[in-house]
Amino acid sequence: MEAAGTDSDGREFKSAQEMWREQIGDGNKKTLWYREGVAYWEGVEASVDGVLGGFGQVNDADIKGSEAFLNTLLHERFSDAGRNQHLVALDCGSGIGRITKNLLIRYFNEVDLLEPVSHFLDAARESLSQEHFVASDVHKATNFYCVPLQEFTPDAGRYNVIWVQWCIGHLTDDDFISFFKRAKVGLKPGGFFILKENIARNGFVLDKEDRSITRSDLYFKELFRQCGLHLYKMKDQKGLPDELFAVKMYALTTEAPKKVHKTRSKVQSNRPAIIK
Repeated sequence: MEAAGTDSDGREFKSAQEMWREQIGDGNKKTLWYREGVAYWEGVEASVDGVLGGFGQVNDADIKGSEAFLNTLLHERFSDAGRNQHLVALDCGSGIGRITKNLLIRYFNEVDLLEPVSHFLDAARESLSQEHFVASDVHKATNFYCVPLQEFTPDAGRYNVIWVQWCIGHLTDDDFISFFKRAKVGLKPGGFFILKENIARNGFVLDKEDRSITRSDLYFKELFRQCGLHLYKMKDQKGLPDELFAVKMYALTTEAPKKVHKTRSKVQSNRPAIIK
């Protein structure tokens, strides 16, 4: 990836390769990168405000945007929007179970949670337990995996949807690609990924405090190509404070789209124009 970028101190890098060579040049530095990333979150309170970096007020807008995107995909990808199937989802970087509790468990019969920070996962387990959360027997949190993304391999063919939100920035490019290549095996036929992430305007921004990278839209799309994934649908998240990064949602499939929807000409023909 040739795009230039900066770090949180304002230092400029000519390319992502230059940045990664400095950050994880050898095996020891890469181990430290991941250790320090988890250590940062181990010092954060297990609350909505904590996992959202002090912006707990964005929770409602985030869930609303995610639900609209998910609804569209379920109707397009599954007959009867999947209501006639036993649907299973994986919540990657699940934190305290915020997305599972507020969204996924309402649409999926089973949700597995994957989170490397143990006190977040403990809070999720407690929040989603029968004593604190009313979930029917046919909509439940099933497995709680305290494993980092870069070390996780899903059971083959278990998931209809693998949801990855606000966590993939902690993975190096190589581990990003390796994760999705392994995770593909975990999808059922017709299954797909939803990746929801902060978007840099250009190149990338390295956060030296929590050991993460915010990538641009072009950066992500190049990585998707290297993963062998196809962009099925994309949508911007609305309603977030202006001081935050823009956020995009990507639906990714392992199979190429069956046909190209020719929407560009329609958009152009209906755009505002000068009346002559």
